[in-house]
Amino acid sequence: MKIGLIKELKIKENRVGLTPEGVKTLTENGHLVHVEQGAGIGSGFSDEIYRQAGALLVTSDEAWNQELIIKVKEPINEEYKNLKNQLVFTYFHLAGVAPELTTALLAGKTGAIAYETLEDENGRLPLLAPMSAVAGNMAVQMGSYYLAAHNGGKGIMLGSVLGKKYGKVLIIGDGVVGFHAAKTAIGLGANVTVAGLFAENASHLHREISADIKFIISSSTSIAEQLPDTDLLVGAVLVHGARASHLISSEMVKSMQPGSVLVDVSIDQGGCIETAHATSHDNPVYTEHGVIHYCVSNMPGAFPRTSTQALTSATLPYILKLADHGLTALNTDPGFAKALNTYQGYITYKPVAEALGKLDQYRDKPVSFS
Repeated sequence: MKIGLIKELKIKENRVGLTPEGVKTLTENGHLVHVEQGAGIGSGFSDEIYRQAGALLVTSDEAWNQELIIKVKEPINEEYKNLKNQLVFTYFHLAGVAPELTTALLAGKTGAIAYETLEDENGRLPLLAPMSAVAGNMAVQMGSYYLAAHNGGKGIMLGSVLGKKYGKVLIIGDGVVGFHAAKTAIGLGANVTVAGLFAENASHLHREISADIKFIISSSTSIAEQLPDTDLLVGAVLVHGARASHLISSEMVKSMQPGSVLVDVSIDQGGCIETAHATSHDNPVYTEHGVIHYCVSNMPGAFPRTSTQALTSATLPYILKLADHGLTALNTDPGFAKALNTYQGYITYKPVAEALGKLDQYRDKPVSFS
């Protein structure tokens, strides 16, 4: 198959969809990989390394003019013109981003295959997991940074000083993001509370991280009780393929002390905090109700080399299946089939159609592809 690897245009997005080692695997399996010039520079991978891996170095237009496109982030406005009846494998988050992207995908009859809705045999999200892990680690790092007084924060350190814990971290969600955020916060020495839906998940956190983690059942009341003395709030809510719900209202944010920090990791799905709106790495924070909001929609882009390596490890087996078999690869893998969000001018993933109010443009996936 002819594959195009695209250079990301999103602000400060330095990840790339495949490492040179990933490209080499594809070329050794008989596929032709067209790498846009400069695609890997931000992750530390030169054009020459890709050439040595067997890739063809091409222009942006040439890279887009292939059968299967590999990216990291959703196409942005200036890329919509390139959506022309090909397969695009990337993070889309269609329920949480501007509806104009979905319109462009439908108009271009693009097969949008979303990393974030692909499921394994246990219903987990294997292609979301590596970036969720990076974002969970990063949420606490960024929160700690902005809590410093010289960054506008309240001057609370998240950490242990001579055996005493300082700083309270409240994490809403106990999935991959929440787990890694809790592990990082505990590692610093902070006091950590995790809000989750199932009490039995507490034993997993205690066993794998620390018995010092306080676990509460997530509800508006239980969360509201925690917020007045919370120094860092991490929103780590995930709804498979759909828009995140606002679990933290504006009034709840008001109850936090001035100079506190919140990080909404769910922002690429619309955010789980009412006062949150997407920011960029160029302008990552703003203050509302006296609380510093960090809501960068591509957080792992700050650590592109680690993120690219982790992402390629997860995506490459699926890229190989697509390259070898095209969409027929979905016929025998129902979890892989859930990744197809648009096809032949229709939305094929119902939660996206519901979130965007486009059920009239929804069609179930074909029974089989040929």
